Amino acid sequence: MTTSTTREPRERILSPAYAATTIGLFSLIAFAAFESMAVTTVMPTVARSLDGFDYYALSFAAPFASGVVGMVAAGMWADRRGPLQPLVASLVTFSAGLLVCGTASAMEVFVLGRIVQGLGGGLLTVVAYVLVGLVYPARLQAAIFAAFAAAWVLPALFGPGVAALVAATLGWRWVFLGIVVLVAVAAALVTPTARRQPVPVQPGAATWTRLGWAVLAAAAVLVLELLGSGTGLTLVAAAVAFALVVVGLRPLLPAGTLTGGRGLPSVIATRGLLAASFFCAEAYIVYVLQERWDLSPGQAGIALTLVGVVWASSSQASSRLGERVSHGTAFRLGTTVVLVGVAAIALVVWLRSNDTAVPAAAPIAAYVFASIGMGFAYPRTGVSMLASATDEDRGFNSSALTVADSLGAALALSVSGIAYAAAERAGADPFPVVYLLAVAIAVVGVLAASRTSAAA
Repeated sequence: MTTSTTREPRERILSPAYAATTIGLFSLIAFAAFESMAVTTVMPTVARSLDGFDYYALSFAAPFASGVVGMVAAGMWADRRGPLQPLVASLVTFSAGLLVCGTASAMEVFVLGRIVQGLGGGLLTVVAYVLVGLVYPARLQAAIFAAFAAAWVLPALFGPGVAALVAATLGWRWVFLGIVVLVAVAAALVTPTARRQPVPVQPGAATWTRLGWAVLAAAAVLVLELLGSGTGLTLVAAAVAFALVVVGLRPLLPAGTLTGGRGLPSVIATRGLLAASFFCAEAYIVYVLQERWDLSPGQAGIALTLVGVVWASSSQASSRLGERVSHGTAFRLGTTVVLVGVAAIALVVWLRSNDTAVPAAAPIAAYVFASIGMGFAYPRTGVSMLASATDEDRGFNSSALTVADSLGAALALSVSGIAYAAAERAGADPFPVVYLLAVAIAVVGVLAASRTSAAA
């Protein structure tokens, strides 16, 4: 007697049930990635054009800080009303910020546009996580997060070069204005999926005070940066601003996140510290390559291209390894690689500042090496977080993860701006100081990763 069995077709993120959502989310992430790569590439040009180098660090920190408000609002909104309304709000706000940046006549207006843009980006990030939790089964979530990393590949390959070309031919303003149309196209693909999601039967409690705490934390970060960029910073003012950040941040995260609690709290802390260290290093990489190695914006942008490809490849490898490598192991390995890479950048920048002949390939290679750790650990934090989430707190946990990510980067960038300005006023080379700060943050990230095992 013979028997035959039929296998159910294996579901994938591009199966008919998920294809439109996957493509839409992928596209939105890709356009946001292009914007990030483009801004990093053209920011020195923007600062020169608008005579605004005093606001250089703030232009990076501002969207990270305002994004915290968007993230908290989106988490509350999605838990109560589903993902559609915050999705629409995110797309409108993000596009409005791009328009303000692209038409700015002064650096202060440009920073305002970055604040609006960050607000929309924060909304969008949390809505994307909520949609992943609602639409995709657990077995596909690692793959969709790896796809988010892959969405950085094309922008990484072409974004810096395209941004440099657009800035040189049409002007840097079109780097921002041109993205608005692309965002609208991607929105048309993902909005129908958000519309089909039901409103939660038992919506999360209305905690509007959390939104107030988010505003406080974001404002304190920006005040800290503004004080540091000028000459009015005192230790007392810095301590007060930093304390306000901590006070505002505590209600936005699970208990124990700021004190190294095991499990989910340390997963979220690890995500924030990874972002703080790596993006602090990234914000200055094009700048330092231009100022200390005399590279053009297009040449310096090669570093961003390589990082995007390597980060995505590392994310794919982490996804394919699946349960063969636990989340905790991935976190520990990833944070260690980031630490080594950022420390190597700090070393070669310091050598260059002391007139040692170091080729430009050295800081680029170190930066690319650090991205291996980011790709391996970063997407796993989202998978680990969703594994701990329920219908009642999916929005809160998604918000907490992205708040830690965004505010960690914003705070690091603000402090780096203070360090940069202080070093300049003291007549020292500011770049080694900035990268030493990134190293210190990465060390704390390794310690946080060692306490994630309960959530692994």
